[in-house]
Amino acid sequence: METRPLGDTGHESTVATFGAIALNWLEQEGANQMVEQVLDYGVNHFDVAPTYGDAELKLGPKLRQHREEIYLGCKTQEREYEGARRKLERSLDRLGVDRIDLYQIHGLEYEHELETIAGEGGALEAFRDAQDEGLIGDIGLTSHGDPQLILDAIDRIDDLSTVMFPLNPVVAGKDDDEYDYEAVLERAEEEGIGTLGIKAFAKGSWPSTDELPEADRPYANWYEPVDRPDEIRDRFDFAASQGLTTVVTPGDPKLVAMVLDAADRYEELSESEQRSLIERARHDESPVPEQLHH
Repeated sequence: METRPLGDTGHESTVATFGAIALNWLEQEGANQMVEQVLDYGVNHFDVAPTYGDAELKLGPKLRQHREEIYLGCKTQEREYEGARRKLERSLDRLGVDRIDLYQIHGLEYEHELETIAGEGGALEAFRDAQDEGLIGDIGLTSHGDPQLILDAIDRIDDLSTVMFPLNPVVAGKDDDEYDYEAVLERAEEEGIGTLGIKAFAKGSWPSTDELPEADRPYANWYEPVDRPDEIRDRFDFAASQGLTTVVTPGDPKLVAMVLDAADRYEELSESEQRSLIERARHDESPVPEQLHH
């Protein structure tokens, strides 16, 4: 599988990153098999979080067995020093490893959070101390929110190595500034920051729970995904053609194999192919939740 430099980290990430949230829906044996399958495809970048149910615990056994082959990303939603330190230690414990390669500020949504994180006694201080102790390698950021906020974070955090954000034809087709992730891509490239794309396979929001109760949703994703192999391949090729370092696989285990197959056969889309995908998706509902745009 193709690899690309993850910004200036020195790591070459495969064009697909394994979103380990999928393991939460599997028993341990199934989780082990899925990790083996992902590794068989050559994927070398994994992403997990404490908010993904049991995913850290389920990833642990195979992660420890194949530790040298995996660049491990984890994250925390804690914004202050003490909480971030506690969550880091808990993740290390649950994963059963002594180091996380990429530790990310998870789900940045509001300017005031950035103030707290980057200010005195903020999570960033905890990250840097952990870095000095060798507990973490690189520092990253994830956001489903306003691209301008991500740009502000790049300004504020001078040792930011990666950013993770939504990118797909639906979002790319919207002209509003609040969906201008292209500006984030350009800035990241200038600054040597690696980029991870999420929501590449999002079709739109699920119908309301009145129309479709959560228990009846056919997929565990929090958005409705595209699910035909040809659509998945189009979506993967689109996201990877935008210049992202790597595209994160979706949250439902039923979709992972199809995405790995698409990643394995990735071909860059021409400008006209990209435009045609954007045109087809332009009027779809944005899979980026509205309430996150402030």
